[in-house]
Parts: sequence; C-alpha cells; structure tokens
Amino acid sequence: MDVLERVREICLGMPEATEKPFGGHTSPSFRVRDKLFVMTSEDGSSMMFKAGPGVQEALVSESPERFFVPKYVGAKGWVGARLDVEQDWAELSELIEDSFRLIAPKRVSALLD
Repeated sequence: MDVLERVREICLGMPEATEKPFGGHTSPSFRVRDKLFVMTSEDGSSMMFKAGPGVQEALVSESPERFFVPKYVGAKGWVGARLDVEQDWAELSELIEDSFRLIAPKRVSALLD
C-alpha cells in the first residue's frame, strides 16, 4: 500500500475526520471540525502531526532518521515523520490518534474510546 494511502486510511478512521488540502497546497491534510491534526508534504515524503509536551524532543532524539522538527509548526509542538524510510506503522497510528485527541473537541475524541 502507498504510504499516503496508509496515512489517509488511519486519519479517515477517526470520528468526523475529513481530508482537505492546507492553504494553496495539493497534498492531503486531515482535519477534525476544520482543525488540522495531520499534514503531509507536497512530495509525499513526510507528514506532520501535533504531539504533547516532550514527545517531539523524545522522538527526534531517539530516532532522528525517522522524526524531525518541522519548519513553522515545530515550535508549536508538531513533529515531522519521514515517510520515505522504514516506519513502525503501529507507532505512527498511535501518534496520529494522539494528535487527533489533542485537536478534536472532547466529545468527538471520546468517540474513540
């Protein structure tokens, strides 16, 4: 399966999740109630997701070949994941779910439980 298809399948499995490009880009981005929880790069080589305090630093220091601090949104706690390297898709799925929970309203997030 294509990596962007895997990301799409995980993201659209979240309650009320929709796919809508970000800004003037054509790459897939995923939202809940029009708030971004996952963005992908134009070339499909990476994705960005929101993470809780300390997660960005832990992931980037532990696996710099897989994770990075993205431009612009990195200062706000977002993490970049390279999609052009071997990834642990169970871990990425959990990280996407965590991003969703941080962005979604509590009632929507509770639908995952």
